[in-house]
Amino acid sequence: VQLQASGGGLVQAGDSLRLSCQASGRTFTNYPVGWFRQAPGKEREFVAGINRFTSYLGDSVRDRFTISGDNMKNTVYLQMNALKPEDTAVYHCATKAQVGFGVLRGVDDYDYWGQGTLVTVSS
Repeated sequence: VQLQASGGGLVQAGDSLRLSCQASGRTFTNYPVGWFRQAPGKEREFVAGINRFTSYLGDSVRDRFTISGDNMKNTVYLQMNALKPEDTAVYHCATKAQVGFGVLRGVDDYDYWGQGTLVTVSS
Protein backbone atom coordinates (compact mmCIF):
# COMPACT_ATOMS: atom_id res chain seq x y z
CA VAL A 1 0.00 0.00 0.00
CA GLN A 2 1.33 3.42 -0.95
CA LEU A 3 -0.13 6.71 0.18
CA GLN A 4 0.42 9.98 -1.65
CA ALA A 5 -0.34 13.16 0.27
CA SER A 6 -0.60 16.42 -1.63
CA GLY A 7 -2.08 19.90 -1.48
CA GLY A 8 0.21 21.64 0.97
CA GLY A 9 1.66 25.05 0.41
CA LEU A 10 2.34 28.52 1.78
CA VAL A 11 -0.74 30.48 2.75
CA GLN A 12 -1.67 33.39 4.95
CA ALA A 13 -3.54 33.20 8.21
CA GLY A 14 -7.26 32.86 7.57
CA ASP A 15 -6.82 31.11 4.23
CA SER A 16 -7.97 27.61 3.31
CA LEU A 17 -6.26 24.56 1.88
CA ARG A 18 -7.45 21.10 0.93
CA LEU A 19 -5.09 18.21 1.39
CA SER A 20 -5.53 14.96 -0.50
CA CYS A 21 -4.36 11.47 0.37
CA GLN A 22 -4.60 8.96 -2.43
CA ALA A 23 -3.99 5.26 -1.94
CA SER A 24 -2.58 2.85 -4.46
CA GLY A 25 -2.38 -0.89 -4.09
CA ARG A 26 -5.53 -1.06 -2.00
CA THR A 27 -8.80 0.73 -1.41
CA PHE A 28 -9.56 2.93 1.59
CA THR A 29 -13.07 1.51 1.91
CA ASN A 30 -13.69 0.06 5.40
CA TYR A 31 -10.14 0.86 6.53
CA PRO A 32 -9.29 3.54 9.10
CA VAL A 33 -7.57 6.59 7.63
CA GLY A 34 -5.98 9.35 9.64
CA TRP A 35 -4.31 12.69 9.17
CA PHE A 36 -1.48 13.64 11.49
CA ARG A 37 0.84 16.61 11.58
CA GLN A 38 4.30 17.21 12.89
CA ALA A 39 5.80 20.62 13.51
CA PRO A 40 9.56 21.09 13.94
CA GLY A 41 10.68 19.88 17.34
CA LYS A 42 7.27 18.47 18.23
CA GLU A 43 5.72 15.04 18.32
CA ARG A 44 3.40 13.84 15.61
CA GLU A 45 -0.13 14.97 16.47
CA PHE A 46 -3.49 13.49 15.50
CA VAL A 47 -5.55 15.88 13.36
CA ALA A 48 -8.47 13.90 11.95
CA GLY A 49 -9.60 10.37 11.25
CA ILE A 50 -12.28 8.66 9.25
CA ASN A 51 -13.62 5.17 8.81
CA ARG A 52 -16.64 4.55 6.59
CA PHE A 53 -19.26 7.07 7.79
CA THR A 54 -17.60 7.98 11.09
CA SER A 55 -15.10 10.77 11.52
CA TYR A 56 -13.33 12.48 14.38
CA LEU A 57 -11.38 15.73 14.56
CA GLY A 58 -8.74 16.78 17.04
CA ASP A 59 -9.62 19.43 19.60
CA SER A 60 -7.46 22.14 18.06
CA VAL A 61 -9.02 21.84 14.60
CA ARG A 62 -12.59 20.68 15.27
CA ASP A 63 -14.23 23.99 14.36
CA ARG A 64 -12.09 24.63 11.27
CA PHE A 65 -11.18 21.36 9.55
CA THR A 66 -13.25 18.60 8.00
CA ILE A 67 -12.29 15.15 6.76
CA SER A 68 -14.04 13.32 3.97
CA GLY A 69 -13.51 10.46 1.57
CA ASP A 70 -14.22 9.69 -2.06
CA ASN A 71 -14.29 5.94 -2.56
CA MET A 72 -14.46 6.26 -6.34
CA LYS A 73 -11.18 8.18 -6.34
CA ASN A 74 -9.71 6.20 -3.42
CA THR A 75 -8.86 9.52 -1.83
CA VAL A 76 -9.35 11.06 1.60
CA TYR A 77 -9.43 14.83 1.93
CA LEU A 78 -8.63 17.21 4.74
CA GLN A 79 -10.33 20.55 4.23
CA MET A 80 -8.60 23.17 6.33
CA ASN A 81 -10.27 26.54 6.84
CA ALA A 82 -9.34 29.59 8.89
CA LEU A 83 -5.73 28.46 9.02
CA LYS A 84 -3.52 29.74 11.80
CA PRO A 85 0.27 29.98 12.06
CA GLU A 86 0.18 27.21 14.64
CA ASP A 87 -1.20 24.89 11.95
CA THR A 88 2.20 25.02 10.26
CA ALA A 89 3.52 21.46 10.02
CA VAL A 90 4.16 18.54 7.75
CA TYR A 91 0.86 16.73 7.33
CA HIS A 92 0.89 12.95 6.94
CA CYS A 93 -1.88 10.56 6.07
CA ALA A 94 -1.96 7.00 7.29
CA THR A 95 -4.05 3.87 7.03
CA LYS A 96 -4.25 0.54 8.75
CA ALA A 97 -3.59 -2.92 7.35
CA GLN A 98 -6.85 -4.36 8.70
CA VAL A 99 -10.49 -3.34 8.21
CA GLY A 100 -12.72 -2.20 11.04
CA PHE A 101 -11.57 -0.58 14.30
CA GLY A 102 -13.59 2.61 13.91
CA VAL A 103 -11.69 5.89 13.93
CA LEU A 104 -8.16 5.54 15.26
CA ARG A 105 -6.22 8.41 16.83
CA GLY A 106 -2.88 6.96 17.82
CA VAL A 107 0.28 7.09 15.76
CA ASP A 108 0.94 3.45 16.60
CA ASP A 109 -2.52 2.44 15.42
CA TYR A 110 -1.54 2.85 11.77
CA ASP A 111 0.58 0.67 9.54
CA TYR A 112 1.08 2.64 6.33
CA TRP A 113 2.15 6.26 6.06
CA GLY A 114 2.45 8.76 3.24
CA GLN A 115 5.49 10.95 2.80
CA GLY A 116 3.82 14.12 4.07
CA THR A 117 2.98 17.49 2.59
CA LEU A 118 4.18 20.77 4.10
CA VAL A 119 1.69 23.40 5.16
CA THR A 120 3.09 26.79 6.10
CA VAL A 121 0.79 29.49 7.44
CA SER A 122 2.19 32.98 7.68
CA SER A 123 0.80 35.59 10.07
